[in-house]
Amino acid sequence: MTTSVSCPSCEKKVLWNQESPFKPFCCERCKIIDLGDWASEKHAISGEPAYLNEELENLEGEFF
Repeated sequence: MTTSVSCPSCEKKVLWNQESPFKPFCCERCKIIDLGDWASEKHAISGEPAYLNEELENLEGEFF
């Protein structure tokens, strides 16, 4: 049995198999759109941040 999922970007049905190179996306365009949304912070993972801003500033001083 072949499973189908909805593309996270456009909701088009995508077959979930080895022949679907962009799964769970329907095409490279939708994959790149999603990557851009993460890069522009339209998407975020909920929860507490791993570091406080003060800790990040200290780390920046050590590595940059």
